[in-house]
Amino acid sequence: MRALRSALLALALLMPVAAGAVQPEEVMKDPSLEKRARAISSGLRCLVCQNQSIDDSDAPLARDLRLIVRERLRQGDDDDAVLHYVVQRYGEFVLLRPVVAWHTALLWLTPVLVVGLGGLALAAAARRRKAPAPKALSAAEEEAVADLMRRAEPR
Repeated sequence: MRALRSALLALALLMPVAAGAVQPEEVMKDPSLEKRARAISSGLRCLVCQNQSIDDSDAPLARDLRLIVRERLRQGDDDDAVLHYVVQRYGEFVLLRPVVAWHTALLWLTPVLVVGLGGLALAAAARRRKAPAPKALSAAEEEAVADLMRRAEPR
C-alpha cells in the first residue's frame, strides 16, 4: 500500500501544471467575469513569446493585454467585442487560432495540399514499382525442367 501511495505521489509530481501568469492583483472580483477573461486570454497570443497565450506569458506586453481584456469586460463589452477590439489594435496575429477567411486560405489549405500531394506521390511510386513480368524460359532451361520432371516421376 505504501508503494502505491509513493507511486501516485511521484506521478502527481511529474504531471505538468498550468503555469498561468495571471497575477493576484489582476484577478477580477466577479467570478463570471474572471472566467470570461480567462477564456478570452487563452485564445490570444503573446506578441513577445509568440507561442504562448497571454494567460500563460510573464511578458509585460501580455500583462498589458490581460489588463485590457479585463478592463473591456468591466466596461460591459461582450466577448466578441473584446476580441474585436484587441484584433483591431494588434492585428489578427494576436489570435492563437487564425480566422478562416480568403486571406488565410493558404494557411488552412496548405496541410491538406501537402497530404494530398504526398498521397498522390506514394500512389504513383507504388504503381511504378510493380513486379516485373517473369521472363520466359530459354529452350535449354525448358529442357532441363522437363528432364527434372521426368526424374521426379514415380516409377
